[in-house]
Amino acid sequence: MDRRDFIGQAGAVALLGSVGTLSGAARAQASFQEGKHYVRLAQPVSVSAPAGKVEVLEFFSYGCPHCSAFEPVLEAWVKKLPADVAFRRVPVNFLASAEVLQRMYFSLEALGQVEALQRKVFAEVQALRGRVGGAEVAADLVAKHGVDRAKFLELYGSFGVQTKVVQAKQLVERYKIDGVPALGIHGRFYTSPSLAGGDNVPETESQARALALTDQLIARVRKG
Repeated sequence: MDRRDFIGQAGAVALLGSVGTLSGAARAQASFQEGKHYVRLAQPVSVSAPAGKVEVLEFFSYGCPHCSAFEPVLEAWVKKLPADVAFRRVPVNFLASAEVLQRMYFSLEALGQVEALQRKVFAEVQALRGRVGGAEVAADLVAKHGVDRAKFLELYGSFGVQTKVVQAKQLVERYKIDGVPALGIHGRFYTSPSLAGGDNVPETESQARALALTDQLIARVRKG
């Protein structure tokens, strides 16, 4: 979902259908083209991964139905990543109101609850058409799934979470992300299902192609 679609469709409900495999993407790997299916950053971005690891970032929003649809196949891919790949998510803020969703994510991250609750939070936010009115509503949503409400609210308003919100904004700007979901590879490249898939490609196939392409770019980073 690009920035314009995100603003125009922030209330769209996710269509959580079946998820494609990487088999179709494998057929297209040879045709990936720089500038069309992925972008090489003119100005490399600093990475936070330890030395010897390749950093992969997923830029997303809980309010984006395409991000919600991407999550199951992304989770399966992440579970199979080799030890030298450091993956993390970066929530975007294309709308002023989306900072609530960023703070939700970073609070859950601080609580160590992202992996357990990521898809559940997506479902909750999509059911509200992306309209999470503030900290109290966010706390109610996560408390339904066993999160300590008071602790969540404490973290939500903390300096640590605020710092991460600022850092996320900087990463979005430096990668020049204008749509989500998108994948940043070690401060050098980015791609997305919409880029990797191109026009008139089913969403599940576009998702698979994006991950196959990300695997290729990880391999390129390893080579130096």
